[in-house]
Amino acid sequence: MLNRVILVGRLTKDPELRYTPSGVAVANFTLAVNRTFSNQQGEREADFINCVVWRKPAENVANYLKKGSLAGVDGRIQTRSYDNNEGRRVFITEVVAESVQFLEPRGASQGQGNAYAGGGAPTGGNDYSRQNQQPDRQSGGFNDDPFANDGKPIDISDDDLPF
Repeated sequence: MLNRVILVGRLTKDPELRYTPSGVAVANFTLAVNRTFSNQQGEREADFINCVVWRKPAENVANYLKKGSLAGVDGRIQTRSYDNNEGRRVFITEVVAESVQFLEPRGASQGQGNAYAGGGAPTGGNDYSRQNQQPDRQSGGFNDDPFANDGKPIDISDDDLPF
């Protein structure tokens, strides 16, 4: 069986952060995800998808994402139900996020300071901020050209080539 969801969209409102009685953080938010096609009037429609994220990533989402922030969500679909005050069964389908990526720098969305992508705010397991992924150019990072300003021919035998 496979249950995997990957979404990219904008938050429709600020995330809602709560804590369980045992102190576990949980944040709820809704992503507006554009469809890949236009309707008959030539307009792009969107789906509004409810998401929930737990623990430290929930706190990061609540602290750094706001209405309009562009975010990527990786998780799974979950359905649950409960009986409302009128005695009717209510079914809820939502995405349980295992990872939430902040996809634009702080302040990039309508100039409101809506998202955070720099310095020390990982949102899930092995997800790191962009700043942590791009080493400083002066420190010999992976973006440096190892052959720049060398001027010497490269001696590679045909056995060393992968093709």
